[in-house]
Amino acid sequence: MIQTQLALIRRELWEHRSIYVTPAAIGIIVSLLMVTGQVAVSAMGQHVDFALLGATALGENERAAALTGLMTLISLPMLFAMWILTIFYTLDSLYAERKDRSILFWRSIPVTDAETVTSKLLTALIVIPLITLLMIVVTQLMVLIITSVWVSIRGADAWYLIWGAAPLFDTWIVTLVVLLAVPLWWAPFIGWFLFVSAFTKRSPFLTAFMPLIVLPMLEKIFLNSSYLATAFADRLNLPLFTGTDLSDLKLDNMDEVRTVAESGISLLSLLDLSGYFANPGLWAGMAVCGLLVTAAIYLRRYRDDS
Repeated sequence: MIQTQLALIRRELWEHRSIYVTPAAIGIIVSLLMVTGQVAVSAMGQHVDFALLGATALGENERAAALTGLMTLISLPMLFAMWILTIFYTLDSLYAERKDRSILFWRSIPVTDAETVTSKLLTALIVIPLITLLMIVVTQLMVLIITSVWVSIRGADAWYLIWGAAPLFDTWIVTLVVLLAVPLWWAPFIGWFLFVSAFTKRSPFLTAFMPLIVLPMLEKIFLNSSYLATAFADRLNLPLFTGTDLSDLKLDNMDEVRTVAESGISLLSLLDLSGYFANPGLWAGMAVCGLLVTAAIYLRRYRDDS
């Protein structure tokens, strides 16, 4: 079973190269933007030197906080791209094989429909996040190396300013947790997209999103309620973080910013895994996903594509 799934996942990577090309392209763009920004900033020679001198005077927690912000900022476009990529992959994965008739070839191979659809679900839930994590780590390291070279050229101690304070493993562990938690929390949407991909004959994107938009509107018009809209909105809020409340922090109040930075807040301390896994919405969503994936398997098995 495991060997079969690994082979089927390799097939998905072979057929959908955007799974790794997209995050790699974003990583290259981010690295080039960093080089461009540093070249532009270098023109402000004296101001840059004063800034580096001020950074040298900062404590380790403050430098770690600044680097955490930088690494998190690098991760955000990758996370957004991962979700967009997951949407298009799940909508295309079962639809494309019927459109180009390749399903007839794959059905000649001794692999069940359940195994095939499961491999696509695992690709969306696990493989895409892990590849995204790899690209995030590589991009962050590239940015830190580029920054180190630039800082060294300016005459500052790159090891002290960057590598001695960068919370690499802390940030990477939190990134891994987030990348795996997001698809699980949004599993009902992933199951719905796979179901749409299995039954629609054209325009899977339109077929998938029209009900998500129209049904809440009809509910509001005819029932004067908004249960569906609230459910969809709640599903977009990931209940994973807790701990220190930073929502009231005013970025224009430097005393507050310094206090938070000096406190040495770790991203790991903001995670609430117990609350996440104890949330009934997680398991209800996974149950809905299971039902939709089962329906997708049924459609793939019994519909006539000849």
